[in-house]
Amino acid sequence: MEKNLYRFILKHSLRQQVIIVLLSVLSFGPYYYYLSMPKAIVNQGIQGRDISFPVDLFGLGWVQLDHASYLLALCFGFLALVLVQQAFKYAINFFQGITGERMLRRLRYELYAQILRFPLPTFRRTSQGEIIPMVIAEVEPIGGFIGESFALPIFQGGMLLVIFTFLVIQNPIMALAAVSLYPIQFYFVPRMQAKVRALGRERIKNQRRLSDRISETIGGITEVHTHDGANRMLAEFSRRLGVSYWIRVEIFQRKFMIKFLNNFIQQLGPFFFYSIGGYLAIKGTLDVGTVVAAVSAHKEMAAPWRELLNHYQTREDVKQKYDQVVSQFEPPGLLPPEDQLVEPETPVPLTGEIKLAGVTLQDDQGEPILENLNLTIPWPARVAVIGLGGDDFLQLLARLQMPTRGKIIINGRSITELPETVTGRRLAYVGPSAHIFNASIGENLLFGLRHRPVTAPERSPEAQRRFDREMAEVVASGNSVHDPDADWTDYAAAGASGPHDMRQAAIRALAAAAFDEDVYQFGMRGTINPEQEPDLAARILKARDAFRTRLADGALADLVESWDPDRYNNNATVAENLMFGTPRNGIYHEDNLARDPHMLSVLEAVGLKQRFLSIGYEVASTMVELFADLPPDHEFFQQFSFISSDDLPDYQELLMRVKPDALDQLSEQDRIRLMSLPFKLILARHRLGHFDESEREAILKARKIFADTLPEDRKDAVAFFDPAHFTISSSIVDNILFGRISYGQAQAQEKVGRVMADVIEQLELREPIIAIGLQFEVGIGGARLNASQRQKLAIARALMKRPDWLLLSESTAALDPRSHAAVLRAVLEMQRDRGLIWLLQRASDCEGFDMVLVIENGTVVQTGRYADLSERHGRFKQMLMHA
Repeated sequence: MEKNLYRFILKHSLRQQVIIVLLSVLSFGPYYYYLSMPKAIVNQGIQGRDISFPVDLFGLGWVQLDHASYLLALCFGFLALVLVQQAFKYAINFFQGITGERMLRRLRYELYAQILRFPLPTFRRTSQGEIIPMVIAEVEPIGGFIGESFALPIFQGGMLLVIFTFLVIQNPIMALAAVSLYPIQFYFVPRMQAKVRALGRERIKNQRRLSDRISETIGGITEVHTHDGANRMLAEFSRRLGVSYWIRVEIFQRKFMIKFLNNFIQQLGPFFFYSIGGYLAIKGTLDVGTVVAAVSAHKEMAAPWRELLNHYQTREDVKQKYDQVVSQFEPPGLLPPEDQLVEPETPVPLTGEIKLAGVTLQDDQGEPILENLNLTIPWPARVAVIGLGGDDFLQLLARLQMPTRGKIIINGRSITELPETVTGRRLAYVGPSAHIFNASIGENLLFGLRHRPVTAPERSPEAQRRFDREMAEVVASGNSVHDPDADWTDYAAAGASGPHDMRQAAIRALAAAAFDEDVYQFGMRGTINPEQEPDLAARILKARDAFRTRLADGALADLVESWDPDRYNNNATVAENLMFGTPRNGIYHEDNLARDPHMLSVLEAVGLKQRFLSIGYEVASTMVELFADLPPDHEFFQQFSFISSDDLPDYQELLMRVKPDALDQLSEQDRIRLMSLPFKLILARHRLGHFDESEREAILKARKIFADTLPEDRKDAVAFFDPAHFTISSSIVDNILFGRISYGQAQAQEKVGRVMADVIEQLELREPIIAIGLQFEVGIGGARLNASQRQKLAIARALMKRPDWLLLSESTAALDPRSHAAVLRAVLEMQRDRGLIWLLQRASDCEGFDMVLVIENGTVVQTGRYADLSERHGRFKQMLMHA
């Protein structure tokens, strides 16, 4: 990055700065005439002094104006000059804004690019709470300043000079009096503003500390609850808030004192004009029009003078901020840009042995972490590493850390000289707590295969024009010219020839990481659009038919109650029975049905509206009576899931206020709260004695009325159940099930699951369902996955690119023993003809490896085969004995 702010500005926006400056200079001429016009209007247009009428406007005898017409012409001339002046300001401000925003975009891009090249130890010393505000918020003033860095002092200074020249021409004494206090203002105000801005910087630093504290609290909330640390945390946070408060108090004191001083000095100008100018007008040495013009011009002087004062102080502040940002974003060990941007001319395989010669790694205090490692690892080889310091050892091999001394050679190439465009593709590292991005499982799985755009997307002519316009701006802003919408996947690296057989490669990697069953379950809970995937929808409908055929078996017949348009489903909610479908948006969500006019009109039509209110009251009474003395984690709360332990006090309070014979007097809010309960009832599960046979028949009538009278603008709000069609808003499992599992049947869930799994296998649907599961969004940091699933996904992601060397650092520590053993076996098999180095927690797991390294106190103390080391006296045998 450029070290000097003005060099950064001129290097990337010289042309734009020249245009803005030229516009500023061109505006001075019309501005002088704009200042002169009030004098002409008063003296000539109104008083008729020094002029005779009619006036020959252009001196050619074409247009003769009388007194009134001439006044009107002067007024329109003044209006035209106002428009010209405002047009110049608009153009200047617009170009300033565009230039500033473009340069801000460039600056943020460069800062983000710097972050991508930070050495890993930097993130141990610098928190996210410091870095993120600097990129997003703290550089914002720099962008605003860049747009006006040259134009503002020239434009505002020029305006000030034009105004002063005009005043001198009118009367030198008044001109000098008007600006007599400006030198004092120029001396004191910037110094006072400097203190205010220094306080502002202190406030920003404190805000960063607040941000760090909040981030740390969120990350450690479990520890806060575990150790009752809330009061201590609140006290420390309160002190930080207090620091911000007192800084703001001092800022207010100084800021409004500056405002007072500026306003007072500004009002001294009219004082001098009215006193000196008035005296000269009385004596007849100065006309009134000149006084009026001078007062008007002086008012115009306030804005450019204030802008100049602010600009010069802002300049110092922005220069300081820019210097701070640049220094903060250039830590020691920063990788060069070419490391990530330059493609090697020919592929650089790392299919060779690894040699370490005198390798030492030190921490930021100079203490050795690994010391004087001299080692050769053959290729191909599957190497187990055990002992403290193993993770740093693997990070050195993955080029995530650089050795303090010594050399690491892979296949004859020094790893420190290899760019990330080589090591990031030929090596793969998975740590004990891998990061998962906020995207789908599939996007995360392919992350290691997406290095450069491969195939450009097809676009409509209009979309292509928008894209070309954006790319022109990308180039002007110095951003990445790669198309994010292109296909970036390196299919060959995964062993696939294209998108069509990438699915098999993904499934192999998922199976090796023991993650395929998880993704399959995500797919079963996912859904598809039958219009976009008609073939798959048809296959799922075949699975539905096959599943129903299997259920016809006498032993399985009662496990599922299927959807039937002419029957009430006792294992479904009342809401599902009424709609006979699933809501596609929030309009007909069961929590909203009690307030929906259409649903209420349907219940009114079948005589159930008042009955729903009564049932709601009875259900609430029963729930309160049942749950009154139960702990929040009691199984009843799970069985009657429509009332939570948190809601119980609200219903208790409602029932104390409401009597059963006064339900028609309920407030709207209370009515909705009670009426929402019956919609959630499942008769076979809750068994509260509500909805007899006649009321269920009424619900079947309401079902038909609901569908027939659905408003036109809500036709797509419900996906209705149809045996012959795929239900678009239902999951895959619900589409195959097409009903509800019967409540109370022994092991019904497991039996139904086995039958459905058999049907899916027979119809070869498992693979496409896994493909649906790949679309599952994992949330921020993979929050929708558990720790074990995140690690499995990270291992699968590494396996997808088939690296020459796979480096795993306690990557299965979060897995259960069965999954760990399965992954161990599968990865050893997949890497049989390539390189694998695995840091393990248990010495007994090293048995299937070709070579074992034992690290202790930062050095390799033992190497050899498992069988030899397990018999030889040494550290490894001690580990085996204590395993």
